[in-house]
Amino acid sequence: MKRIAAPAAVCAAVLVASGCGGASPAAEDQAVVDGATFTFGIDSDPGNLDPQSGANSWVQQLGRFGYDPLVHIDADGKILPGLATAWAVDGNQVELTLKKGVTCSDGTPFTAANVVSNLAWVAEPKNKSPLLGVYLPAGTKATADDAAGTVTMTAPRVGSFVLNGLAKLSMICGKGLQDRKALAQGMVGTGPYTLTSVAANDQYTFTKRDGYTWGPNGLSTTTQGLPQKVVAKVVPNPTTAANLLLSGGLNAAAVIGPDAKRLQNLFTAKMPLLVGEMWFNQAAGRPAADQLVREALTSAVDLPQLAKVLTSGAGTAPTTLSAVVPLACQGDSVTAALPKHDLEKAKQLLDKAGWVAGANGVRSKDAKPLALTLSFNTAFGTGISAAAELASKAWTELGVKVTSKPQDTTAINGSLFGTGDWDIAWVGVGASSPDQLVPFVSGPVPPNGTNFAHIENASYGEGVAAAAKLQGADSCESWLKAEAELVGDVDVVPFANDVLQIFGKGARFENLGGLVPTSIRMLAG
Repeated sequence: MKRIAAPAAVCAAVLVASGCGGASPAAEDQAVVDGATFTFGIDSDPGNLDPQSGANSWVQQLGRFGYDPLVHIDADGKILPGLATAWAVDGNQVELTLKKGVTCSDGTPFTAANVVSNLAWVAEPKNKSPLLGVYLPAGTKATADDAAGTVTMTAPRVGSFVLNGLAKLSMICGKGLQDRKALAQGMVGTGPYTLTSVAANDQYTFTKRDGYTWGPNGLSTTTQGLPQKVVAKVVPNPTTAANLLLSGGLNAAAVIGPDAKRLQNLFTAKMPLLVGEMWFNQAAGRPAADQLVREALTSAVDLPQLAKVLTSGAGTAPTTLSAVVPLACQGDSVTAALPKHDLEKAKQLLDKAGWVAGANGVRSKDAKPLALTLSFNTAFGTGISAAAELASKAWTELGVKVTSKPQDTTAINGSLFGTGDWDIAWVGVGASSPDQLVPFVSGPVPPNGTNFAHIENASYGEGVAAAAKLQGADSCESWLKAEAELVGDVDVVPFANDVLQIFGKGARFENLGGLVPTSIRMLAG
């Protein structure tokens, strides 16, 4: 499963996640060098590179090199200046003061009017941005004062963690605002790098910008050790990625599963990640639209055992639907709400739902067999394949005909948000605050929204409405109560947290929801 780069990201890692980079003393003490090239592995081609159009986590990751957000957020959850140097939240209004002297990669100045254009495009429902409601509140309106360098945005419901969302919303500028089609295979932003070469399904090359001085904590591209070039290379197979790391063919790659054990002597930046999260297609006519079926499927499998197999014994049980650090809300919305493992009860639930056991071992209803597909992300290596085999065995014993469907990140995104041809999916939706999950578990379905599982949970909706009236930590109790409604109705089943390790050789870096471009330092030797 990969995260839905909540767009989230979901991590496939479908949609988009985070954590603090850990470093060995040797890496911290090693001298840095200028002028080098940093090459990192991505497990699939990102497709359309427009950072406001794509939910693919690799779209968001590559976008961090070419674009900046209005604010940054550090590993402790502190909001830091980005393109905005000051901000104020008052009720349903946010006022931002922009940094002076910021320029776009095409040489044009970045203005308050540019910010308004960005917010308006994402907020316009007809544009179908998967980030609407995730990083930007629905119904957002904004006005600009270019002379003062300020932007005022309002929304019917700004929500509990509006600045956390703005910290992940890339700002487009210059010609990119006039020609959105050019962003499919190009970038026009204020980021520290420019995209200089695209070879789809192979690699993407970035070159460091001159004159960039507005990075986190005032960082500039004159900082020693920043790579002159960055290459994102498509490496679908985790074993191949591990081999390239060891041989020096890659400077960084995220590797999960048994191959990670070969890399423990390398530099590593770690990130907590919700890797085991089960979703059911509840579209009309799908078997899992029935809660009894969802509960039966969940009760039939031993979730802790699945987690153990998936994570090679390193995983932990999730306690919230958000796992990306810094977490906005700590607590437990999951444990008490999850169905318990009970195969006999699962059989009784399917009996009650009208799925009758057949002579061939497969249940049927109205002469239609209970045949389901299980989609999962191949980026998670042999562990997820083994876990899928274990789950399929349990479901077969339950009377389900299961077809496993391993897919790479791009393909599984296509199934969830495009064709809708799936029944059970193991994908992690990466989020750091509970409000970022709302569009994935409620509201419009694809192609008009991101509610890919077609969830309709009235109790959750009521809980969201109550939580969104509160700000920050004061809202967490209400948010967690709302999440428990989703788990209790088996709309989403989180079963495994793990630590995603981005391994490095010849470089060090931080991992906060992915590689932080301005943290990369190339090492001597």
